[in-house]
Amino acid sequence: MNIPPSLSEQLVSWRRDFHAYPELGFCEYRTAAKVCGVLAGLSGCAVRLGREVMDPAARAGVPTAEEIAVARAEALDLGADPAWVDRMGDGLTGVVAEWTYSRPGPTVVFRVDMDALPVTESSATGHRPAAEGFASRHPGRMHACGHDGHTAIGLGLATLAAQQGANWGGRLRIIFQPAEEGCRGAPAMVAAGVVRDADYFIAGHIGTAATETGLVSCGTHGWLATTKLDVVLHGVAAHAGLAPQGGRNALLAAATLVLQLHALPRHGAGDTRVNVGILHAGTSRNIIADRAELKLEVRGATTAINEYMTTEARRVIAATAEMHGVRAEVLLAGRAEGAACDAMCKAVVRAAAESLPGTTRAVDSLDTSGSEDATFFINAVQRRGGAATYLLVGTPLAAGHHQPAFDFDEAALTHAVALHAAIADRLLRAA
Repeated sequence: MNIPPSLSEQLVSWRRDFHAYPELGFCEYRTAAKVCGVLAGLSGCAVRLGREVMDPAARAGVPTAEEIAVARAEALDLGADPAWVDRMGDGLTGVVAEWTYSRPGPTVVFRVDMDALPVTESSATGHRPAAEGFASRHPGRMHACGHDGHTAIGLGLATLAAQQGANWGGRLRIIFQPAEEGCRGAPAMVAAGVVRDADYFIAGHIGTAATETGLVSCGTHGWLATTKLDVVLHGVAAHAGLAPQGGRNALLAAATLVLQLHALPRHGAGDTRVNVGILHAGTSRNIIADRAELKLEVRGATTAINEYMTTEARRVIAATAEMHGVRAEVLLAGRAEGAACDAMCKAVVRAAAESLPGTTRAVDSLDTSGSEDATFFINAVQRRGGAATYLLVGTPLAAGHHQPAFDFDEAALTHAVALHAAIADRLLRAA
């Protein structure tokens, strides 16, 4: 499917706007409101959002009420439409666009993600967003993974979908998902039923293992299931010199816990990972610390192996707390499952990719060795008999994902939209 130059220019404009105003998971009020505004202007598009597409109880790692309120106010100050923002409630920033065509056919669902990362963007003169004036306006937040591009790709596909009423049959749905980072947003949308009737599901990413212009990976493998946990250890403060025996040292308990977590026995059936990424404890050198906070994750090659790691981590947390006489509070902060792509879906992606002049090479699958909550969508669709894949669109990267100097070749946006539209055309035109 040909992409007119005007749409290519619009894709870059959308991407740069989202890049300049990054928002963290469940706080994407401005981004989601802009998405809704564009979708509402497209022929035949039904827009759903907020509680219509998210189950609040199924979220993990939700920001505090104060953080959400600040994000909402910031979005409104930046011109977000209050009507859309109001419908998003307290952090229910997911959006779903849908077209129901007049002829019968399958339900085809695409998913793109919208959230940014807590990364301070590079201000170096060689960093293109800084040099060309679209770097993050929000210190400490950055689109360092390409989700700004993904959101633009979703809008590009939506623009083309609105023009296909006479050509396509069935139903096309595009999910604009919040809070992919940390694997937090997808379960709430799955629980709300947004893929309950899906016959085909396609998610994807620019870059990652595909760093060659024109490369398309029709699927991915190596996804690690993961569990993210936030742990608070509650101890008892005491004077460190006068009466240390009266305290219960949460800092010491945390230090022990870090070592014990990293010493967890691995599983022989597949790869495992464990990492404590954040540890904060104590208030003064002469006070027994009465509080420690840890943020950690475990991963496994399969959902079952990750469940083993999660169970072991929780066991070690409880045992360490008991040993040091402190109380452990454990909160689920995010999770993802293992998943596999369907050969049938990969074949459709290959045929679509090879029909495009922008494709230089199509491969069956690339190894990701990461975690993604799109796996919840994939597994939900496959459980009811549908087919799914997670594709990659190649682009050179200025720096790796999640790094301050991350950037990608914006020509990949046009290629990605053409690919997504060609996939939809192959699945819906034959209806």
